[in-house]
Amino acid sequence: MNANVIEILSAEELRRTVTRLASQIVERSNDLSELVLIGIYTRGVPFAQILASQIELLEQIQVPVGALDITFYRDDLDNIGMRTPAKTEMPFDLTGKEVMLVDDVIFKGRTIRAALDAIADYGRPSLIRLAVLVDRGHREVPIHPDFIGKTLPTAKEEQVKVFFNQIDDRDGVELIKVM
Repeated sequence: MNANVIEILSAEELRRTVTRLASQIVERSNDLSELVLIGIYTRGVPFAQILASQIELLEQIQVPVGALDITFYRDDLDNIGMRTPAKTEMPFDLTGKEVMLVDDVIFKGRTIRAALDAIADYGRPSLIRLAVLVDRGHREVPIHPDFIGKTLPTAKEEQVKVFFNQIDDRDGVELIKVM
């Protein structure tokens, strides 16, 4: 099986996209002192950290970042197989907070649905919004991101790979077309 790899976002384009998303989040936030970012494992976590750093550069305010593992909240574990759970790190109560749920790619929407269930275990936020780097369509549940870095129409069998320097030693987004 051959694959064709197409660069969707270069490192520079990814940097500009993150800057734009951070600016949009700041503009739409009701109160930055109540904002928390929660990254969904795996690549949503470094993405949330990068967004928080950019918001700090823009506004000189540190936004707390949590990390959420949604493994046991999924409704499709029998289809995707059991994964080794990561450690959820939620060093704050979410009650009354403005939560920005962060993930790298949204596809069917099932990960986000599971994350919404998981968030309820950590308090009752005043507001939950969703920021994604890439929206590739094909929803199976009625979930739509509030902030989208790039909308990328894809075929179901294609893959979108996101690379962050913190874990991959490079930044970028690629589309993998199976041939």
